[in-house]
Amino acid sequence: MSGDAAEALVATRLSRGGWTILGTNVRVGRGELDIVAVDPGPPAELVIVEVRWRGSRAFGLPEESVDWRKRRRLREAGFGLVEIGSFPDGRTVPRLGVRFDLVLVEPAAAPDPELRIRHHRNVLGS
Repeated sequence: MSGDAAEALVATRLSRGGWTILGTNVRVGRGELDIVAVDPGPPAELVIVEVRWRGSRAFGLPEESVDWRKRRRLREAGFGLVEIGSFPDGRTVPRLGVRFDLVLVEPAAAPDPELRIRHHRNVLGS
């Protein structure tokens, strides 16, 4: 599975959960947001979702790959999108509270054939 496939899987799961997917791989300046969505809540929130895929835990947990630099870039791009007020294609960004989530996708643990997906909400404490 690639990072793009993991993002598509996460976007599909969120959509099935009632979320509205506003964009994937959204470019904001020099940054990129994996998924921008609306969590219907309550309360409804604009959610910037960072997706991490790891093929194994040989180099640690996927959570450990989100260091302070990545958190800073994520925050800058997310709030930059809100400040600009529109997506690159011209659609308006909803005026909602902003939250940053982290969704991790890992291979199945034997004998379970399902991928392991963990969703951490409000990882930046925005």
